[in-house]
Amino acid sequence: MNQAAVLDALRGVIDPDLGKDIVSLGFVKRLAVSDAGAVTFAIELTTPACPVKDRLQAQAQALVAAVAGVSSVDVEMTAAVRTAALPEGGRAPVAGVKNVIAVGAGKGGVGKTTVAVNIAVALAQLGSRVGIIDGDIYGPNVPIMLGLQTELVADEQGRILPAERYGVQVVSMGFLTSDDSPVIWRGPMLHGAVQQFFRQVAWNDLDYLVVDLPPGTGDVALSLSQSVPVSGAIVVTTPQQVALADTRRAIRMYQKLNIRPLGLIENMSHFVCPSCGHESDIFGHGAGEELARAMDVPFLGRLPIYEPIRVGGDSGQPIVIAEPESPAARAFKAVAEQAAAQISIASYSRVIPLTPVR
Repeated sequence: MNQAAVLDALRGVIDPDLGKDIVSLGFVKRLAVSDAGAVTFAIELTTPACPVKDRLQAQAQALVAAVAGVSSVDVEMTAAVRTAALPEGGRAPVAGVKNVIAVGAGKGGVGKTTVAVNIAVALAQLGSRVGIIDGDIYGPNVPIMLGLQTELVADEQGRILPAERYGVQVVSMGFLTSDDSPVIWRGPMLHGAVQQFFRQVAWNDLDYLVVDLPPGTGDVALSLSQSVPVSGAIVVTTPQQVALADTRRAIRMYQKLNIRPLGLIENMSHFVCPSCGHESDIFGHGAGEELARAMDVPFLGRLPIYEPIRVGGDSGQPIVIAEPESPAARAFKAVAEQAAAQISIASYSRVIPLTPVR
């Protein structure tokens, strides 16, 4: 029994998202085999938020334990997030950030900011390094939902130091204005603010930088696409047809801007009565998943209508913090895991654009 025998066994562990075995993918690290048959190794995944992490660990443990001569197996699960942004010219990477994730919606009122905040916190809880930009310049509500009241300060190099809450680094226009001060800006000023939030902030070694965009298909999304390499966009909708019509436009916008749609989330998907447990599809059922299928984008999951989600947003305690074991919090964690999985898939399918020949 030697390392080759162990590696042969580990070829039977297939990453379901990437469709290849963990040996070919280079996930197996620090493999050691003792004379007594004790085997130790690490499996380095592409995200700490891998939704199948426990399954892969169990499969690897079982397959190696079945190799003749193995007396014990010790598997360590680690992760190293890869960037999924396309290496296009004219858009320099953001210092200290591996992946920029846009969270948008075709229309307002679908819970986009609530989804963005809970996904960011859930990714941090799952072991990722996460930041969030409150890109909804006209309605900067991220500080409210995170319970943050602060003023931004600068470091010795003049870079803005992000605030931090629940393990998430945060920058928002809400830190620069009073609660009742409107932001009345034209496109060029919006573009300047977006640039500043990316280029003049001391982001500290982030795996994922979530950007909560304004609803619709306006200036901020265009500035985002022109300013930085974006790994992908998550689109939030509700099941009713009015929301879905605008969601189609949002998905098409990202595609035209060469931003990969990571997937669609159906928010306010259903309501479960707290008294009797009856489930009601207030806004309809399944329309978000049907739209994702029709537009050939991943469906990341459904999120329920649940009063503590709203209460947590108002009080500064996201549901994944306030009730981490609730069905609603588990749903948010599941969509966060699926989003991270899509980033990992995208990181292995990046295509380097060809330089046109004149």
